[in-house]
Amino acid sequence: MVSDKFRRQLRQEAELWQAEGLIDTDLYEQLSERYQFNTLDTTARDRFVMILLGLGSVLIGLGIITFVAANWQELPRNGKVTLLLSLFIGVNTAGFYLWRQPKGAQHRLGHGLLLLGSLILGANMGLMGQMFHISGQFYELLLAWGIGVLAMAYSLRLTSLSVVAIIIIGLGYWGFWGDYVGQGWSETLAGEEFSWSSQMGQHMPLISGLMFVPLAYWCRSRAIFGLAAIAVISSLLANLYPLSWGWFSFRSTGLLLAIAFALPPALLWAYDDSLWVYGDFYSSNRQPQPLATTGSFQPLSRSLSLAFLGVVLYLLSSFFFWRILSTDYSGDQPRNLNWLPLVDALILSGLAIFEWLRLAWLSRRIRDRSDSLITTIAIGIFISLVAAIPIWHLSFTPIPELATLIFNVLLFLFAGGLMRAGLAQGERQPFWGGMVLVTLRIVTWFVLIETGLVLKSLLFILCGVVVIAVGLWFERYVRTLSIKH
Repeated sequence: MVSDKFRRQLRQEAELWQAEGLIDTDLYEQLSERYQFNTLDTTARDRFVMILLGLGSVLIGLGIITFVAANWQELPRNGKVTLLLSLFIGVNTAGFYLWRQPKGAQHRLGHGLLLLGSLILGANMGLMGQMFHISGQFYELLLAWGIGVLAMAYSLRLTSLSVVAIIIIGLGYWGFWGDYVGQGWSETLAGEEFSWSSQMGQHMPLISGLMFVPLAYWCRSRAIFGLAAIAVISSLLANLYPLSWGWFSFRSTGLLLAIAFALPPALLWAYDDSLWVYGDFYSSNRQPQPLATTGSFQPLSRSLSLAFLGVVLYLLSSFFFWRILSTDYSGDQPRNLNWLPLVDALILSGLAIFEWLRLAWLSRRIRDRSDSLITTIAIGIFISLVAAIPIWHLSFTPIPELATLIFNVLLFLFAGGLMRAGLAQGERQPFWGGMVLVTLRIVTWFVLIETGLVLKSLLFILCGVVVIAVGLWFERYVRTLSIKH
C-alpha cells in the first residue's frame, strides 16, 4: 500500500508538472484517481480527529469513573450493578451503531465510543470484584481486562482496540513478573498452587503468539504484528532470566544464554506467512489471494531480527560482559527451581528449527542463488556463533579475550553488511543501522580506554566529522540512485 507521504509528494510534483506543461489535464486526473489525491486532506484530518477522540475518550472515561467513585458508597448494590452494566452496554451499543455508518463524523465518533467502552470494561471488572469481595492481585485484573478487550478487537476487527488489548495484557504480565521476581520467581512458582494467572504468566511467550499473531492478519496491521513479536520475545527473555539466579549462576546458564540470544533472531528471520496463512485467509469473503496483494509481515519480522541481532552483537563485543560471565555465583543457586517456563522456549526452538529447515528446502527446490540466500546463510552463521560461543565459554573453557575479539569482528562484519545493503538498495534504515553500530562500538572503546580527556575529545570530534561526511555522501548517493532509476 502506498504511503500518504508518497501520495502527498506525488501530488505536489504532479501539480508542478501540469503547471510546466509536462503533463496534460487528463494525465493529471488519471494520477489523481489512481492515487486518490482528493482523500489526502481528509486522511490527515481523520487521523488528527481520531487522536482527539482517543484522548477525549480517555478523559471522559476518567471523569465518569471519578464521578461514580464520589457517589459510590451511597448507591445500593443492585443500583451499582445496574449502573455499571447500563453504562457499559449503552456506550458499546451506541459506539457499534455509529461505527458501522459510512466513513465520516459518525463513524469516527463510534470508534471513539468503542475505545471508551474498552476502558469502561476494566472499570466495571474492578468495581464488580470489589462489590462481591473477589480477592486477587491487580495484575490478574489487568490480564482479565486485556482478554476482554482482545475479544472486542477480534469481533470488531479494530487495530486500535487490538493495540489497547496488547498494552493492557503486557502491563498485566509485567506486574505478574515483577511480583514473583520480587518474591523469588523460581522457588515461589514451584510451590504455588495452580492458577490461571500464574500459568498465563509462565507461558506468556506462547500465549502472546497465539493471541496476537492471528489478530495481526485479521486486522492486516503491521503495528499489531510488531507488538506481537515484541511481546513474544520480551516475555521469553523475562521468563528465562530467573532461571539463572544471580545473573549467571550455573553451567546450564550457557544453554539459557544461547536460547536468549540466538532464538529470537532465528525465529524472526525465518518467519514465513505461508506457514499458517494461505493468501488472505482472514478476509471477509474467505477468497484466498496471493500474499503479495494483501501484505506480508516477513520484511517487518526480518527487520526486527536484524535489530535484535545488532543489540546482541554489541553486548557480546564487550570484554566486561565476558568477565561477568566468568564470575562464580554458585552460592546463589536456589534449591527448588521451576523449569516450566522452558517449555515455551523448547516449543519456540522447535518452531525455529522447522522454519530454517523449510527455508533451506525451499531454497534448494527453486535453486535459489540470489543475494537473499547469501544474506540468509550469513545470518545463520551469525546466529550459530551467538549460540555456540557462550555455551563453550560457560560449559567448557572460559575464553573471554577470544570471545571479545570474535564478536568485535562479527559486529563490524554485520554493520558492514547492513551498510552494503543500504547502499545497494538505496535505503536509509539498514545503512544508518550499520553506522550506529560502528559508531557505538568505537565510542565505547574511546570511553573505556585509559587516555587523557584531550585525546578523547579529539577522537569524538573526528568521529562526528566522519559521521557527518558519510551521511552527506550517502544522501547524495541516494538522490543520484533515485534519478538513475
